[in-house]
This record gives sequence, structure tokens and C-alpha cells, in this order.
Amino acid sequence: MVFLPQEVIARKRDGHKLSATQIQQFIAGYAAGTVSDAQAAAFAMAVYFQHMDLEERVALTLAMRDSGSVLDWSDLNGPVVDKHSTGGVGDNVSLMLAPILAACNVYVPMISGRGLGHTGGTLDKFDSIPGYVATPDNALFRKTVAEVGCAIIGQTDDLAPADRTLYAIRDVTATVENVSLITASILSKKLAAGLDVLVLDVKIGSGAFMKTLDEARELANSLVGVANDAGVKTGAVLTDMNQSLASAAGNALEVQNAVDFLTGTARDARLLGVTLELAAHALCLAGTASSRQQGLQQARQALESGAAMEKFAAMVAALGGPADFVERMPEYLPTAPIIRDVYASGTGTVTRVETRELGMAVVALGGGRRMPTDTIDHAVGFDHLVPIGHKVDDKTPLARLHARDEASAREAEKRLLQAYEIGDKPEDTPLIVAAIGPGETL
Repeated sequence: MVFLPQEVIARKRDGHKLSATQIQQFIAGYAAGTVSDAQAAAFAMAVYFQHMDLEERVALTLAMRDSGSVLDWSDLNGPVVDKHSTGGVGDNVSLMLAPILAACNVYVPMISGRGLGHTGGTLDKFDSIPGYVATPDNALFRKTVAEVGCAIIGQTDDLAPADRTLYAIRDVTATVENVSLITASILSKKLAAGLDVLVLDVKIGSGAFMKTLDEARELANSLVGVANDAGVKTGAVLTDMNQSLASAAGNALEVQNAVDFLTGTARDARLLGVTLELAAHALCLAGTASSRQQGLQQARQALESGAAMEKFAAMVAALGGPADFVERMPEYLPTAPIIRDVYASGTGTVTRVETRELGMAVVALGGGRRMPTDTIDHAVGFDHLVPIGHKVDDKTPLARLHARDEASAREAEKRLLQAYEIGDKPEDTPLIVAAIGPGETL
């Protein structure tokens, strides 16, 4: 029977379940150009209103995965693991997690993205490092993973290309915020990376795309269910994003924060908690730890022994960065001409942070994109950000500002002051909210 894309659109529009074959034919047709952008937009809108069940989501994810190349790591003598975060502010976990896992004898081919809206992007952070090749050819990528154990790079053009074009359609047709479509978009890229194990960091709170626990649960359940049914052993950890995770927000500043973390110079408590928790879950899923506690011990040992730091340094050098980057970091990272402290207007305790506004303050400095074509200023942002519960006064600043010019400095300072609430009693939110593994739901 001849495939007609309008019949698939009409079936979903009317609330009926689509078969795996119908979904595969539609996505394959879109990738080949026999399904138009208008039909893809209509399909996305039909799914937005009618949703998909688990089987449909698996079929959509696999169809989008198979629209391009799927990496094969069968030549490696260990499990292949990756992590995905749903996005936040000051979330530089990947920079520490990948080398920690590599030091625990798993392979981490981490394919990351750029900033989206108020959230920072892992690739934008690595662009702060001179010479680092964020989009290497396949030979260098594979060589780095095999020899170092980890490589953090950007998505190549041949990995899940249908997702890239469909996302662009969703972005301009108001169909982004749908769990079925979000699930397939996230997982198609991760499955194309040829993983054995995936651990998900699903953020909740004022700096997350999922503001409430119910929203985060729904997304975590969908991601874990679809990924496991698609053949990748997957778990999720729900973590708090009601304040910046690191005490730095901004690309070069978050790199510096990560290197300080790996060397032991300074480690933010919340950042340490999330990083070790994700590492423990990943190691359990990979079978290299028999329990969460053992996974935590392995991750701590990799960190405290300096093994993780050595993996990070080796990865940077292998992908074109300076061989002595860790030792001479201040000489390599860009710095802003304006650096000054920002003080609260009164005295008291930080009770709440509107974290999205903090992220937008970094964007206002030039550390994020207003438009997709914008150039990132890697030097700008904030460090020394104080956490919720911290007391501030005229001698204790909220943060240190790094700006390119006075106009952007004033705008970002205004946004930072609006983001922080000063009072008496802080909000009390747990750092690790929940966790699920294969076959589990929240």
C-alpha cells in the first residue's frame, strides 16, 4: 500500500494510536524530503494535542535515531556510558562526571549541546579552552574515547538528523513543550551514540524547564521507560534547580570552577552531591558497582586520587587543547575587563533565588544567546555566587560580576539583584529529590 503522510497526520489528529511502521515511514519520508515541513508541523501539532503512548514514543525515538548514523563501540572492552541533563544554571556536572566515570573504567563518548534559553551549554564551556575541538572528525573522537576513556563533543550532522530538523519546526510552531516529542528528541541523539548505559539528570525548580515535581516525574518516567524499551539501560535522578548548581555561571568561569573541583582547590557542596550521585547511578547501571554506596565510593576515590583530574587533562590535550591546561589554567581562560562584587540592598539571609533570571543575567552579559546566530562571550558571568541560606550584608557580596562593558554590567547587576530574595527564613528543598532505575516509575 502506498504511504500517504496525510493519513498518518489525520489518524493521530483524531486520537488514534499509530503503528511503528507508520511512524517509521513518516520520519524516514521527512528525512528523505518526501514529507514536507508543513506535514511535519501538522504531525507535531497532532502529537502535541493527542500525545503518544509508550510504544509510539519508542517507535518515534528509534525512527529518529535511524534517520542517520548509529555509532558502534563494540571494539571497546568495557561498558559505554553517557549522561544527559535537562538543563539548568551553573550546571557544569559533565566536565567532572565524564572523567570521574572514565577513571572508574567505563567509556564515556559524551555528545553534548549548546546553551538553550537561560540554560548554559556544555559545548560553550569547552569553547573557552583555546584549541579544543568540540566537533572532531569520527577518527579523533573514537581515538580519544579509546585511549583516554572519555570525550565531550558536539552532535555531528549525521547523528539523528531528523531530530535536528523536526526540532527547528517545533521551535517555530509552539510544539516544543510536549513530553512525547521531548522524549524522542533527547533519546534519539543519545541512542545514536551507541550507548550501553544512560543516566539522566532531570532538573526541577525555578531554573529548570520542568518547574514542578509532577512535570519532572512525567518526563523522567517517559525517558526511562522509552530508553529501556529501546535497548539502553537507563535510570534517572531528579535534582534541585532552585539555585545555581555551581557557585559560577558563565562559560570560562564554569570551566575554572570544574578544574578547581577536580584538583580539590574548591568544591561546591551541592555540585559535589549531584556529581557523585549521578556517577554512582551510572556505575550501578553499568555493572561496575554492586550498590549505590559502592558506586559513591568508587567515584570519590577517582576524584580524591587525582585520577579524574588526569583524565580531564588528557581529554583536553587529545582534543587539541593545551597539554598543560590544568596547571596553567589562568593563562589560557579568557577574562573580562570589568570584575566587581555585587551587594544586596539590605542585610539578611538569602531565602530564594529566581534561577531563570540569574541565567538571563548571564545572557544579558553576552554569555548566552538571544538569537541562534549570536556569538558567545566566554569570559563573562558570575562567580562566588552565594547559596540559599547564606547571610549577606554590606561586607558580604551576593556574587562577583565579570562583564565586557559598563552597560551590560549594569543590566546584569540589576537582574542578579532581582533574582535574589533576602529575608529571614530560607526555602528548604532537597538536593536529590528522587531516583528511578530500569522498570521503575515515580
